[in-house]
Amino acid sequence: MSKAQNIFDNQDFFDGYKKLRDNRYSANDLEEKPALFSLSPDLRGKDVLDLGCGYGENCAEFKARGAASVLGVDISQKMLAVATAAHPDIEFICADMSDLSFLNRKFDVVFSSLALHYIDDFRALVRGVYSLLNAGGYFIFSQEHPLTTAPIGGAGWTKDSDGNVLHYNLTDYACCGKRITRWIVDGVEKYHRTFSEIVNTLVDAGFTVEKMLEPAPTQETIERDKSWEKDLHKPNFLLVKAMKRYE
Repeated sequence: MSKAQNIFDNQDFFDGYKKLRDNRYSANDLEEKPALFSLSPDLRGKDVLDLGCGYGENCAEFKARGAASVLGVDISQKMLAVATAAHPDIEFICADMSDLSFLNRKFDVVFSSLALHYIDDFRALVRGVYSLLNAGGYFIFSQEHPLTTAPIGGAGWTKDSDGNVLHYNLTDYACCGKRITRWIVDGVEKYHRTFSEIVNTLVDAGFTVEKMLEPAPTQETIERDKSWEKDLHKPNFLLVKAMKRYE
């Protein structure tokens, strides 16, 4: 099983990523986070696992929503240094989520926010999550939208002579696999999967897919900054809520 790239411990990437997340008008805050938490079941008394927990912000929110226990897992020591300093009451483990065999406990809900597109073997990860969940438990995750990850040369747009976006340039959608992209720095490894591969992998593992979301910018957001209008052509994120029905 191949290990995930630990790009977040690259100092240049880490600094650039922090700058992006400090922007309160980021797509994460305006689109992804509200959608992720809208999929959450009642967490009171539940045991929660957060895969690719980053700064631990979501872990803190799960705790605030009444979770009995919260465990955050991330491959980046730099990210977890921030998380442990900000949230000393939450347990964090530095580990590669590509292989979950190091975890020997059960959870009621497993979350993952914008981390799964960094994982090569999606099937192994889904099976690992399934084995960690109690019956009736949920796997809730967000990832980069498959239309974003599809183009081998990176996402691009066609614009008119005035620079206005006309449409998204979709290519290579059926060509699943690794993508080497520039995002903050060069050489960032991501993995493209079609919608059918994502859904069928979950179903094959024993999950029932309950809901999928592709959040779009609100009219208020577009009126504040017209550049958001392009996301009506192609959403930034895909979110999935799946249930483990049987032990």
